[in-house]
Amino acid sequence: MKLSEELQARGFINQTSFENLSVIFDEEKRVVYHGIDPTADSAHAGNFVIWMLLKHLVKAGHTLVFLVGGGTGMIGDPKPDAERVLKDRELVNENVVKIKHQAKNFFGEDNIVFVDNYDWLSEIKLIDFLRDVGKHFTVNELVKKDAISRRMNSEVGISYTEFAYPLLQAYDYLKLFKDKKATLQIGGSDQWGNIISGVDLVRRVEQSTVYAVTAPLIIDKATGKKFGKSEGNAVWLDAKKTSPYNFYQFWLNVSDDSVVDYLKLFTLLSLEEISTLEQEVKNNPSARLAQKTLAKEVTVLVHGEEVVQKIIRATECLFGDVQIGDLSDEEVSILKENAPLIKIKDNILLVDGLVESGLASSKREARTFMEGGAVALNGVKVVEVDYVIKKENDGEVIHLRRGKKNVVVLEVI
Repeated sequence: MKLSEELQARGFINQTSFENLSVIFDEEKRVVYHGIDPTADSAHAGNFVIWMLLKHLVKAGHTLVFLVGGGTGMIGDPKPDAERVLKDRELVNENVVKIKHQAKNFFGEDNIVFVDNYDWLSEIKLIDFLRDVGKHFTVNELVKKDAISRRMNSEVGISYTEFAYPLLQAYDYLKLFKDKKATLQIGGSDQWGNIISGVDLVRRVEQSTVYAVTAPLIIDKATGKKFGKSEGNAVWLDAKKTSPYNFYQFWLNVSDDSVVDYLKLFTLLSLEEISTLEQEVKNNPSARLAQKTLAKEVTVLVHGEEVVQKIIRATECLFGDVQIGDLSDEEVSILKENAPLIKIKDNILLVDGLVESGLASSKREARTFMEGGAVALNGVKVVEVDYVIKKENDGEVIHLRRGKKNVVVLEVI
């Protein structure tokens, strides 16, 4: 299968400035450019779909110019509903360093060039910029752009700073075309207007044709929400912002409606392998094999194989057949850091432990659960209502479950 066909089959292609995908992706090796503004100190799942598209392109032999916008990040792409708060240079630079490091870990060093547009935007003289770049844009064009149009028609309005943002991004494309021979820009669909501004600028200044592709915004079919920090449900690639355990759990818990789409977009599994998993979703959805595979593959890409194996062990302890006594110290730490953790005193009744942990609303309810065989301590059912939790017998860290899904970790102090 040609690269162009595979990218379409996986769902990566949203908008394009051209008709024939094969000419762009299959006939020659291109320099592909992608930019991200350091509005935060980490990329998130909304960015990740674009990173996966770029990974396919690099894998196929195309060269990537990865731009972290230290310059444009000090201005801010117009939001549709509010003026951005300007960030100082020191904070923007810190974010640039962190995102660049994150991208290097993900993409590696082969066929990739990292650049920061602060290096050239900070050197441009205003009069030169207005004459050489601004002259090629009309206000009529700019006010048609969605975010600018919405802001101009709202009470918020828009500052000239953000109004001029598309010119800066367009200049980036011109600069990278001239210096790096970039002929294809990849971005999210919300960046289409800015990307096309760059395509137009290169054509007007250099009389050359360059191209644009956007990946779709990813929507969870079960909730209707998109991935991205603006939605308040951001899943970050930085382990300090979203722990590897919670990152894994996020992918593990995606809906049956979305899991096949996510396997195509967020993993490097072949389409044949994904087709097999799709059949498993239809035939045996309760096994959640597709979700388990998705969670493992994505977390390996972001955090590495060793981390994933420890997460899987901790997860299987909480919800599967692995006993807490069989976990390593590091795996126990993962449990304590991420699972519901309740500290209890030594030598208390299990009935009281159920109430303190929130697994029962009262001692009477706790006894009912125990007598019905719904309570398990470290994987062993306990039906004796006078059972006493003891550190010397049960351990310092205890796995307590009521039913199949109600789980806490107890730490005996």
